[in-house]
Amino acid sequence: MVFWSEAYLCALLLYEVYDPQGKRMGRLQDVLAQPNGRFPEVTKIAVRRKGTSSIEYYPWSAVRTASPEGIRLNAVEPVQPSETEIHLRRDLVDKQIVDVSGKRVVRVHDLKLGAIGGQVLLTHADVGWRGVLRRLGWEHFTLHLCRALHIHFPEKLIAWEHLQTISPEGSLKARETRDGLRRIHPADLADIAEELSAPERAAFLGSMDEEVAADAMQEMDTAALVAAVNELDDQQASDLIDEMDPDAGADLLAELPEERASALLNLMEPEEAQDLRKLLSYPWDSAGGLMTTEYVCVPTGVTAQQAWDEVRKQAQEVPVVYDVYVVDRDGKLKGVFSLRDLIVAEPDDLVDSLMRREVVSVTVDTKQEDIAPLAPRYNLLAIPVVDEEGRLQGIVTADDAIDADIPTSLKKRIPKAFAR
Repeated sequence: MVFWSEAYLCALLLYEVYDPQGKRMGRLQDVLAQPNGRFPEVTKIAVRRKGTSSIEYYPWSAVRTASPEGIRLNAVEPVQPSETEIHLRRDLVDKQIVDVSGKRVVRVHDLKLGAIGGQVLLTHADVGWRGVLRRLGWEHFTLHLCRALHIHFPEKLIAWEHLQTISPEGSLKARETRDGLRRIHPADLADIAEELSAPERAAFLGSMDEEVAADAMQEMDTAALVAAVNELDDQQASDLIDEMDPDAGADLLAELPEERASALLNLMEPEEAQDLRKLLSYPWDSAGGLMTTEYVCVPTGVTAQQAWDEVRKQAQEVPVVYDVYVVDRDGKLKGVFSLRDLIVAEPDDLVDSLMRREVVSVTVDTKQEDIAPLAPRYNLLAIPVVDEEGRLQGIVTADDAIDADIPTSLKKRIPKAFAR
């Protein structure tokens, strides 16, 4: 087969298609690709039949030659596209897409294809003005003018391995791209998601691993997050909320219609659903409504070694460990110590000798305005919450404690930055 080493999709779409005898069949309508490692592989072409509006598909392997003179086929037996293939023109051109390396949303103006090792692959997306001018047929004139004026007019190409599609039909995902999303800070993922429409935002969150998506959701503006969740089906929304921190998950559920929130809770594991229902039962501006039930605690009377084993076990389910709380057999808060205290202790030391007994705490009914001053005053990353009997119920993290006094863009970010 004769094929150029590289070409742009917009140029290919000008090609006429001919049968083996050289008779014109129609014009190239689209190119289909299949995910294949780092770069999707071109697998089929879509041809609009001459004089009709019907579209027929032919395997790329049936292409004998492809050049500006046209596409000549070896065979003319049409085939059906598979559900996993994507139409490059229909699904990607003029669509928004995520540049994982640049941590931004870009718009695809054209796509670059290249012949590599006997395959034709989708290698780059053109997101610059040259892609726009190329489609309008003005690129050569503009480049000639720029050269005459000694103006540099570079292409803006992004390698496909650094891109992530954000529409359900354009799901050309590669492992490298998903790994790239994992390396982006949740706050940056949230900023990217907020640039998208609600359906695109939902598709973007759905393209990530659930743990990554949940972290990003916790950084998003409430209105944008609710709009995205409303685009997800109940099972997917339930799974993502289940991965969120309990306090963040409860805050989100509180923003949803009661019937939808109840349906999502019913899809969760009973233990997780019970924790969220408990948090939802408190006023949103009270310590009970602000707290998370994810914390680490150990019983009184255990040794440092026993406490260390217990902390390691519990920390697998807790995203960030602030302090370790000590409770008696009734669950009453008796003290607190830091991880540093535990590290420097001798294995046989009792936690009762490590802990600070004068613990700054609040009750579940304490108002947010009364909690906010405690974090900066006592230099705390988290404040324990107890019930009327002194039993530990949860913790209010510093960011939630001062939530009303900081900008939305900084919420959920300050203590995690310190804790890491």
